[in-house]
Parts: sequence; C-alpha cells; structure tokens
Amino acid sequence: MILLITFAFLAGIVTVLSPCILPILPIILTSSVGGVSAGKSRPIGVVIGFVLSFTFFTLFLSSIVRLSGISAETLRTVSVIVIAGFGLSLLIPQFQVLAERLFSKLSGIIPASQGRTGFGGGLLIGLSVGLLWTPCVGPILASVISLAITGTVTFDAFLITLAYSFGTSIPMFLIMHGGQNALRRIPWLLSNLGRIQKLFGILMIMTAIGIFFNVDRRFQTYILNTFPQYGAGLTKLEDNELVRNILDKKSGNEVESDDAAKFELDPKALKYAKAPEIIPGGFWFNSEPLTLQELRGKVVIIDFWTYSCINCQRTLPYLRDWYEKYKDKGLVIVGVHSPEFEFEKSEKNVAQAIKDFELTYPIVQDNDFATWKAYRNRYWPAKYFIDKEGYIRYTHFGEGAYDESEKVIQELLKEAGANDVSLDINNPAYQLQARTPELYLGYGRIEHLASPEQIKKDKLGTYSAPANLGYNKFAYSGDWNVTQEYANPQKGATLTLYFEAKEVFLVMRSKGAAAKVKVYLDNKLQFFGEDNMEGIVIVDKDTLYKLINLPSAGKHILRLEFEDSNVELFAFTFG
Repeated sequence: MILLITFAFLAGIVTVLSPCILPILPIILTSSVGGVSAGKSRPIGVVIGFVLSFTFFTLFLSSIVRLSGISAETLRTVSVIVIAGFGLSLLIPQFQVLAERLFSKLSGIIPASQGRTGFGGGLLIGLSVGLLWTPCVGPILASVISLAITGTVTFDAFLITLAYSFGTSIPMFLIMHGGQNALRRIPWLLSNLGRIQKLFGILMIMTAIGIFFNVDRRFQTYILNTFPQYGAGLTKLEDNELVRNILDKKSGNEVESDDAAKFELDPKALKYAKAPEIIPGGFWFNSEPLTLQELRGKVVIIDFWTYSCINCQRTLPYLRDWYEKYKDKGLVIVGVHSPEFEFEKSEKNVAQAIKDFELTYPIVQDNDFATWKAYRNRYWPAKYFIDKEGYIRYTHFGEGAYDESEKVIQELLKEAGANDVSLDINNPAYQLQARTPELYLGYGRIEHLASPEQIKKDKLGTYSAPANLGYNKFAYSGDWNVTQEYANPQKGATLTLYFEAKEVFLVMRSKGAAAKVKVYLDNKLQFFGEDNMEGIVIVDKDTLYKLINLPSAGKHILRLEFEDSNVELFAFTFG
C-alpha cells in the first residue's frame, strides 16, 4: 500500500509536464499575481482547495450526480463562474471591492486579512480547479476512478487519490510562489503591477470562457494529435509490473503461484503484461467457448464493444476485414460484448446485431462485466492485441489508428511463424467530423441539458426549451419521464438539439408497439434514407438509429417530435 501511495505521489508531481496540465496553467499563473501583498497565503489556499476538491470529486462525483440529480456539467459551470469572477476582480477595481466585501462577511471562517488576495480567494480558486481539471491518468489513478464509478470507495483509494493530488499541488505551489517572488524582486514588474494584474485578469476570464465552451478539451486533443509523443512516457513511472501486480492483488486478480514462477523466469514479463483470461459464463456466438490458454500459439485480438455504440460500429468493418484477411494465418478475434444499456444484455438482440453487422468471428457476452473488469478496461471500443505467448503487445482505445493496428497484426503473425503474411494495408481513410460529444438522456449521466426545470427522477415532469439554445446543448419540451438510464417522451413532446456533426445517431427502444419520431433539421422535415424515411423514424427494435446524414459536417438545430409515448431515448452519438 505504501508503495502505491508513493508512486501515486510521484505520478502527481510529474503531471505538471503532461499535456493535461496546459488548460489550467493560465489559472495557476494568474493566481500568483493577485496575491503579491498576501505573501504565501494565496498559493497555500489554492493548493489546499485543489487537494480537497480533486480528492473529493474524484471519489464521489459519480455518487453526487446519481443521488442529487445535480449534473456534473452544472458543477463545472459553477466552477467556471468562480474562475471568471476572480478574473473580473483583477480587471475591474469595483468588482474587486465587491469581492473583498464578500470575504469580509466570511470573517468567522476566514480572517479578514486573508481576503480576495489571500488564503480565502486562493481556496475558492483551488476548489474550482480541482473540479475542472481532468488529469492524464495512469493505472493507479485509473483503478481508483473505476472504483468510484461503481460506488466502491475504500480508505486505500482515498489515500492514493490524496497522495496523487498532493503530488500535483507541489509544482502548482512552486509556480505560484515563483511568480510572486518575480513580481516582488523585479522592479519593472512591480512598477507595472496594475497593468499586469489586468492582463492576467483578461487571461483568467478567457480561460474560464474557453473551459465553458470545452475549448480546453479541444486544445488538449489538438496538442496530442500534433505532438503524439508529448507526455507519452510520463505514466510509465507507475505503469510497471510491480505496480500492476499490487493492483491485481487488490482487485482479486492475483497471479497463481505456478504462473508467478514462470513470470519471474520470463524476461518478456518485464516489458509486457500477461493477458487476463476470458472469464467463463457468458453465451458464445459463432464459436464454442474459448480460452486464451487454448489459443496459445495464435495471435488474438480481444475487442470490447457494445452493439448500440456508434464508435464501436465504425470499427467493425475493419475488424471484419482483418479477420477474413488473416484468420488462415493464425489470427483470432474475440469480441467481448459488454453492454452499456440494459437492453443490450438480451441474447436475442446481440444475435440480431451480429447478423446485421455480418460478424463471423467468435463473440462472447460479458453481461456482468467480468472480463471487462479482469482487463481493467474503461472504454468502448477497446482492443487488446495478444501475441502467441499470451502477452498484451499493443492496445488501442476508441476509433482510428487502423493502419498502425494492422501493422501490429502482421508483426505478431510473423513472430508466431506465419508464412506469406501480406504486407499490404488498404484500410479506408478514417475521419471523424463531429464536434458534439456523446449525450446521455437519462439522469444518471446527463450533461448539456438546457431545460431550466429541475429533473423529476423516475416520474412525469413538464419541461421547456430556452429561446436560444446553446452550442452542444439539448432541451426537453412537454411531458417527459426521465429515468436513470433513459428518457421517455409523452405524446406531443419534443426534443431540441444544437449540434455540429455530419451524422446524428440516437439509441432508442420501443415500449411495445412501434413508435414514430418526426425528424426536423433547421425547422424542415428531413428525409435521409436508411432509418429516416420521409422524415419519420419507426422505432420497432432496441438499437441505434441514424437520424441525420449530411454531405459534410456543420452546425444545425435538430428537433424531434413524438407522436406517441412508446419510445425510450438513451443516448445521442455523432459522426
């Protein structure tokens, strides 16, 4: 346990070098400007606020959202407002006076001398940053987050998260403290302090606005796409066999003693992780039950997917082609169907999806997420490439990287002794044009909802749409029954969405009789073929429906009108 805490602490320290720190770096830098007269008190406030907030929300955010109905997006917006407010206090003297009056009323908690420029102001900034920041997680913190999502928070998880956040706070403090010292010791900076404060105030406000509109996430994605190796080695500090073994023991995935002896003798184990076994118990399609042990000598791809996930669906043609191309050379693909929604647990529904997608490789149902947990997986889709000896040699999460993945297949097949492995790679070009994130409609994971009314959980409520719908926002209108997993519109209800994409998909399920959904794009009844015939989608099975298919991506307003109460809506995805 002490070892995990130590690695978590060190991983937190080196996080300052990762691309994930870039979006909040302006806030940290600005925090050193406003508190020159307050000594070290403001940086200390930021650090304490960050440690408390990041630790608390990492462990309990999922539970808070689930129990209170307050969405994570709402909490994020509050934090953005706090950050913008501090930017205004640096920019506008009158606002600074109001802020100081606010803190004077908190004198029973925070000393009056520790006002906006001191500990209290720093504490609020730190609390906000702790909620806003999304770190580049390694295996230790990822394990903690997985526990938090399932509602299993232990004292060990608390200590690990606390150590990570404390480690991250150290370089934050040094940056802020160094900025304060520079302002005090360099005469030119001190004489122009007023202008510098206003400049950083503008920077802080712009950062808050950028975070509100998710520019921080896009910027981070841009950096990683432009410099793919930036920060790639930072998680290796904690991504080693020693740490993985400890995590395995804590999750109940210990290596058996016989395997452990082999593990020590095999130098390959020092570089690669052994692939966990496929957990038995699920129903198999296209094959008798398989184990990795009996597949030794072959190259295996474990593909975690779920049939209504559009991101998974877009990878299936590539998997299908690879299987046909390399199955005679020793490639085996095992699709592990881990359902995102309750209806995806149906054997009949999965069988129909396999038929619709023309999948011929072995697929096993993982309804209780046993194999998912064994791999400590967190993504749909996720692919694990396993060599002839059972080691995971390459992983890929999400879409894309198809050429790189096929090269790995070719290399592993050669290692396995396959002859005449084709080196031709002709994968279709991959291009995702959507700018709108996946949107869930049940209150359990709902975000970006613009309807002003409080959600009435698991019972009918009347909702309305604002006059001006924000970018990537959606709104309910009329009567809806919003459950944890889905939303059920009543007859005459509507849903409005402001999106940016080329394609729009919606996971829907009928409640018995087929349901009719009218599809309007920019106030015009739209016909796109496939599922959308003459502007109407007939919902008669539990699956993903394509609502919109445009020639190119763009910003549009989608409106759905419901002619009955027979449909349940789960999630939007975009292409």
